[in-house]
Amino acid sequence: MWKNHPGALPYLFLSEMWERFGYYLMIGIFTLYLKDVEGGFSLNEKEASDLYGTFIALVFLTPFIGGLLADRYLGYRTSIIIGGILMGFGYMMMGVHSLPMLYLAMGLVILGNGFFKPNISTLLGNFYNTDQYRSRKDEGYNIFYMGINVGAFICNFFGAALQILLGWKWAFFAAGVGMFIGVGVFLLGSRHYKGYTKKKGIQPGDMPFWKICLLILLPSALFGVIGWFLKGVASESNPNAYIFGSDSTDAFIFACIPVILFYSSLYFRAKPDEKSRIGALLTIFAVVILFWAVFKLNGSALTTWADRYTDRQVSGFAETVSTNISLSKSLSFEKDSVEATDAQFRKIKENGVVKKELNYPSYFKNVRADLLPAEGTKVSLWATNLSQSINPGWVILLTPLVVAFFTFLRGIGKEPSTPSKIAFGLLISGLSVLVMVAAVKAGNNGLEKVSVWWLVANYGIITIGELFLSPMGLSLVSKVSPTNITSLMMGGWFLSTSIGNKLSGVLASMWDTYDNKADFFWVNFALLMAASLLMFALLRSLNKTMNQEIK
Repeated sequence: MWKNHPGALPYLFLSEMWERFGYYLMIGIFTLYLKDVEGGFSLNEKEASDLYGTFIALVFLTPFIGGLLADRYLGYRTSIIIGGILMGFGYMMMGVHSLPMLYLAMGLVILGNGFFKPNISTLLGNFYNTDQYRSRKDEGYNIFYMGINVGAFICNFFGAALQILLGWKWAFFAAGVGMFIGVGVFLLGSRHYKGYTKKKGIQPGDMPFWKICLLILLPSALFGVIGWFLKGVASESNPNAYIFGSDSTDAFIFACIPVILFYSSLYFRAKPDEKSRIGALLTIFAVVILFWAVFKLNGSALTTWADRYTDRQVSGFAETVSTNISLSKSLSFEKDSVEATDAQFRKIKENGVVKKELNYPSYFKNVRADLLPAEGTKVSLWATNLSQSINPGWVILLTPLVVAFFTFLRGIGKEPSTPSKIAFGLLISGLSVLVMVAAVKAGNNGLEKVSVWWLVANYGIITIGELFLSPMGLSLVSKVSPTNITSLMMGGWFLSTSIGNKLSGVLASMWDTYDNKADFFWVNFALLMAASLLMFALLRSLNKTMNQEIK
């Protein structure tokens, strides 16, 4: 796999694998931790989804500034190391049960990802900008993307075992350890990076950093404050008069306005020979926002689906194995938990003191009567966060097939352009949502639990769309961006991810407002179909602006 690629690829592959081990271990338990009554913060579905959406949005917003600082001042190697260290400490601090500490830890992860994420992707692209490797850039990014998902796949097993055996804090501690291993592996490969990690410096025509702070970052902060305090029209369904659903959502959307205007200005200020390339990238950034809005439901709405609506009971050999390695929890069945209305309660605490209790459904409330165990029986349920390993598992299985498929098409001169791959990725992702519509029907709109195979099928289809879109997007930015703003444009790709992530949190926060859960998924289907139709409509124009190297 490595012989036809740069010597740095294995080290970047393993660094990203361990970095993603830490990130996805943390994100796989994040909303479960927020909602947990005993060891977490007892947030309800809306509150947890809103905080989750804001967090993952900001995680992918900071690459904008991290990429710029690496391009001009720090260089890629230094930026990656700083980012990894910040994230490692952030993950570990999340296990300290304190809201102020949680927010501080989230802040470190947000800043750390800004330094790490765009720059390791850009560094990889630098090795493929030579004649020797240029034709293998898409393949190289697919291999790199598989490394991401190896880490994302294995991490949830560690997270489940540590959380069940030792508690939340040890699971978060393991995430930090994974991140520090990633930094160590990156340092081991330093000899391969010589000549590729240096800062590019300020180029003629670049906006000075102080000017960016004055014209972009400061206005972004001010707009965020305005969004936080600005209110709309109060109504019965929106008593707090939020404009977009919550204070944090309002603040985030307003804060994005100056950053979006900055990226738009890059197009209008670009040299004539660069204008079409920047315009094509900005168009794709806008379209893929809707992909991320639906895809990132895996950590919120789809985790809720796995937790509440999926049959997680294990028995026989599977129960023995999962119990021995602590991947399942025992739960005792009590008849009252099914017969009584809202028999189980969620506690709302302030500083550890219970203030009120809210009705909360138990696992057995939507189990068919003929499948209920005898009263007093203990059953074993696999840990909910294990469902987060389904998507990366599919990526590991499907990446070699997708790489081979495109390699075959390249060999016969039929490989589609990168924008074409992205368009088909959006379409395929839209089809995956129909699986969840069918799952709602199969479960009688949540009145009965359904098989985990519905989630497996949904993730399998959207993974194909993901492999057509996500690594191709990284490759496209690296290919098309003007040399002096490559990391900045990579930050733009992550900005679109950020906005999509926040939109994902907004969508997930509305989960409980849909009486018919199929309608929730129909909305997601409509969003992806709109994005794919727009992308196909723009395809001819986009391909025309790309040079022959991209086709």
